[in-house]
Amino acid sequence: MNARRYVLALMGLALTFPGMSAFSQGFAGMGSEAQGFAVPQRDHPLSFPSDHGAHPDYRIEWWYVTANLTGDDGKRYGAQWTLFRSAVAPGDREGFADPQIWIGHAAVTTDSHQYVAERLARGGVGQANVVAAPFQAWIDDWQIKGAENAGSDALENISLNAAGPDFRYRLNLNATGPLVLQGDRGFSVKSADGQASYYYSQPFYQASGALKINGTDVKVSGKAWLDREWSSQPLAANQTGWDWFSLHFDRGEKLMAFRLRDDKEGYISATWIAADGRTTPLPSNAVQMEPVRNAMVNGIKIPVAWHIQIPDKSLDITTQPLNDQSWMTTSTPYWEGPISFKGSSSGVGYLEMTGYDK
Repeated sequence: MNARRYVLALMGLALTFPGMSAFSQGFAGMGSEAQGFAVPQRDHPLSFPSDHGAHPDYRIEWWYVTANLTGDDGKRYGAQWTLFRSAVAPGDREGFADPQIWIGHAAVTTDSHQYVAERLARGGVGQANVVAAPFQAWIDDWQIKGAENAGSDALENISLNAAGPDFRYRLNLNATGPLVLQGDRGFSVKSADGQASYYYSQPFYQASGALKINGTDVKVSGKAWLDREWSSQPLAANQTGWDWFSLHFDRGEKLMAFRLRDDKEGYISATWIAADGRTTPLPSNAVQMEPVRNAMVNGIKIPVAWHIQIPDKSLDITTQPLNDQSWMTTSTPYWEGPISFKGSSSGVGYLEMTGYDK
């Protein structure tokens, strides 16, 4: 959902930005009341390219890319690029009066290591922002950039780059299928109480480019997935985190599925994406998601392997991580990394799990 994901640097930002303590309810405050921010409406149509840009009247937003890559050395890699926007008040302003806070996360995963970097910025001064068309999202020198002469789809061809102390990457992503609206035409419900977000994806990217890890260059290619999501209260107050999957099937289909954990049975939602981009939203009772193996990660027991079943699609698979220790050592930590799966179908994807650090 990850996305779908709102990860705030709560401790540091609370000292810098008045009002950040309001985000302490729920997982990183995502269960807090909307408090004057705009709230997603079911019948509101998404509009492109304008919705590729920022929505400052909503409290929470992200632009999120994951890539499953194979190097010219024959090894598997994962890459992640995420830009989060959080607002302490609705709207945007010039200079340091701007209430928008920006956080960037980047990672490269190998079978033996997780390389992680984080950037923090505030709005109004040009340090971070998103422009819808031609598309550009940036924080400092990290950026995603669309083609200058993009046609009707500003995200069809994009490039992205990021770097940390021991890694850097530059990737080109070219879409071979359409944008996908998650949920009900982009209105994605997150709880039985009706909390929701606007959510769409581009799951059909072919990726190519290069990584540099500890000074060694590797040419890579593979599949990538972009998620876009914004809301003001996407979780219920009793929801503590989520387990989110984006899956590329070898035969061409895609699957987005998430489980939001609470003090009851949790809330599951999923979208089956045909090879031509047609979508089938799946109700919670159509999907079974169960952890089958735990690992100790940073002193915490994390469910790193999963059994997923969708009987109506004859799907019965088990996922395995490239690296059990795919821990994002960011201000608010979480697990995220590339996975593969076998069973009735095979393929690769990404798994993100939040809220296990408590």
